[in-house]
Amino acid sequence: MATINPFGRPMYIMLKPAGSLCNLRCEYCYYLEKQQLYTNCPNHIISDQMLEKFIREYIEAQTTPEVLFTWHGGETLMRPISFYKRALQLQRTYARGRQVDNCIQTNGTLLNDEWCQFFKENNFLVGVSIDGPQEFHDEYRKTASGKPSFHKVMQGIRLLNKHGVEWNALAVVNDFNADYPLDFYHFFKEIKCRYIQFTPIVERIVMRNDGLKLAPGMYEGGQLADFSVTPEQWGNFLCTIFDEWVRNDVGEYYVQLFDATLANWVGVAPGVCTMAAECGHAGVMEFNGDVYACDHFVYPEYKLGNLKDKTIYEMMHSPRQKEFAKLKNALLPQQCKECRFRFACHGECPKNRFVRDRYNQPGLNYLCKGYYQFFEHAAPYFEFMKRELQAQRPPANIMEEIRKGQKLGLG
Repeated sequence: MATINPFGRPMYIMLKPAGSLCNLRCEYCYYLEKQQLYTNCPNHIISDQMLEKFIREYIEAQTTPEVLFTWHGGETLMRPISFYKRALQLQRTYARGRQVDNCIQTNGTLLNDEWCQFFKENNFLVGVSIDGPQEFHDEYRKTASGKPSFHKVMQGIRLLNKHGVEWNALAVVNDFNADYPLDFYHFFKEIKCRYIQFTPIVERIVMRNDGLKLAPGMYEGGQLADFSVTPEQWGNFLCTIFDEWVRNDVGEYYVQLFDATLANWVGVAPGVCTMAAECGHAGVMEFNGDVYACDHFVYPEYKLGNLKDKTIYEMMHSPRQKEFAKLKNALLPQQCKECRFRFACHGECPKNRFVRDRYNQPGLNYLCKGYYQFFEHAAPYFEFMKRELQAQRPPANIMEEIRKGQKLGLG
């Protein structure tokens, strides 16, 4: 198998302008505890000097004419609009002819008309964290005082729609909502959300000496958190939603995992690092300039350096980061190497690879059984859509094929 160089693709650094500060206390959040790494800092917001240095170096480090800034948290809207206006001004100063785009992730509870007008005027793509209908969402996504947050999120979504802001949904799939896949999926269709990212939550509780309680990926051990989705739940969840989507919604509603899987089926880059052959081209920077290999690996052992001492280019192209990028493929256990669907997930995200395979080798993805169930179930449909794409026809033709009752078969 040929080695894929992740640094031949666009490089991304997710920026946390307010660190892990947030007005919610979602039970499964892996960002909140990162505050423990910075107990000596008087505040957890990025300085004007650091912001300017980041924007200038981030643009300079890109090898493509388009530059995408990703603002994340914590809760990004805990910084005022004036902060983002300053960021846009700096982007224009250092763009030097490049196209600059911005996407921002928010829990939606702080959205108002002013924010939405700002996002519309400046062409922000807004990602909203929402875990389905009220009963599912409020199970784990509560305020700091323990109150539900669903109604405030929905109010924010209505304001985004009112102002014509482009937005998509990031929905966490957990032990509770995973048992109701159709209720989950139909909810997003009802609120006219056409771009949906389903993220399975898998976390383990461990004891570390740095104040962190969640285990990084690629390490065995720890106690699985109660809110984690099981492999069986994940497989059933994906298969059930896929059956609905492939019959009715191809080309109308976009589920990130289905799009990424089809890309891998066709043999092109999946557009999401978890399903790619190698990772390592998407890092994260904390408010103080610390850069880490990945937002799921914000641990001291994965720190690449600080922007005060090293450039973004030096850190993201360092031997340490290149080695991190190679681990995803290099540490695949024998079961993955033999799997006929290896091309479809490449072992998925390293953070979830902490169990042993059937040969007792480490590094198998905890969710492997669920992914395999999904790939096996969906394979005939992806084969058909692949043939349509190769013939320069829309993959949405599969819906008519299903209605005609044709036998798809495996290619």
